[in-house]
Amino acid sequence: MLKALAQKHQVTLLSFTEAEDLSEDNSPLNDLCRVLPSVPVPIRSTRARIKTVLTTSLPDIAFRLKSDDFSAALAEALAEPYYDAVQVEGIELASYIDLIRSCSPDTQIVLDCHNAETELQRRAFQSDLHRISRWPAGVYSFIQFQRLTRFERGVLAEADSIIAVSETDRDQFMKLIKRDYKEVRIIPNTIDITEYTSPPLENEHIKYDLVFTGKMDYRPNIDGVLWFAETVWPLIQDQRPQTTLAIVGQRPHQRLAGLQQGYGITITGRVPKVQPYLHGASIFIVPLRIGSGTRLKILEAMAAGKPVVSTSVGAEGFDVSDGEDIIIADTPEDWASAILRLLNNPGLRKELGSAAKDFSARYDWRHIVPLLSTIYPD
Repeated sequence: MLKALAQKHQVTLLSFTEAEDLSEDNSPLNDLCRVLPSVPVPIRSTRARIKTVLTTSLPDIAFRLKSDDFSAALAEALAEPYYDAVQVEGIELASYIDLIRSCSPDTQIVLDCHNAETELQRRAFQSDLHRISRWPAGVYSFIQFQRLTRFERGVLAEADSIIAVSETDRDQFMKLIKRDYKEVRIIPNTIDITEYTSPPLENEHIKYDLVFTGKMDYRPNIDGVLWFAETVWPLIQDQRPQTTLAIVGQRPHQRLAGLQQGYGITITGRVPKVQPYLHGASIFIVPLRIGSGTRLKILEAMAAGKPVVSTSVGAEGFDVSDGEDIIIADTPEDWASAILRLLNNPGLRKELGSAAKDFSARYDWRHIVPLLSTIYPD
């Protein structure tokens, strides 16, 4: 998206950065735009999160990236030149809209919604209800769902322009705002296809039957991987005990700690690049039961030419055809059957992977550039 905007516009970037990334080289960004010094992601304790639940009516997401340092940096940036537009990346940053209005009242505010957060939280609540051990988390999810409904509706009303990543998300937003009140434009999630199509040289020693990628402290990813390990993995192991699975992603949650005790499962933690794992995989899996938006991980795996098995929720937002460019499965039995069939049939894997690669091409960032003219005129 930044590459696309930088082709026709002068762009300034202000962002948060995880503490472990503060020293990383920003030169790729500097080649595209003016990069302001990043601000460390605020650290919130469990006690602080509980306090906001008890003392405010706002959802937790409204406080997730609340930072005095970021407010100061944003105000300083807006005091310099005149900006035609400010793009707010996600509802986590929506609390800064009031500050943007006060500093630059005539600037267009574009809210880029990565997810339909109210719907995501509703699904989290439903998932928690199915396990007694998760009922305390379910109570929390229900509270957040109620608060998010009000918060997200208000945020959508405050922005001048709204971006959704899919028709599914747009429909969710339209339930929250009046259809004749504001237009929600669809700009699909996009990747640079060329970064995934060619196998990296370091791929030779990374081989797994199944691979999943994602931030492993993110609740939908945790839930999906645990569900797969507990309900699908035993069915696969019964028929094919030599099967291997790599769970690739930073900051693995403690709830995942017991998975590596099972034969064949590897949790990598943070890796420099996901491409070697994508190209070293036989099948890419997306066992998500909670979510909204669209999953970039699916596009990345497809661009690498890998067959993808996903839940309906995981593939939501993409105009995919089950059995043609992806396989959709929602029960443990269907999952195990699909995976075993693919593992035992290299020709089918190649055929599905080739179709997936063709499908992903339409989401290359070069094809998304013209859509931006509906938000930012040339």
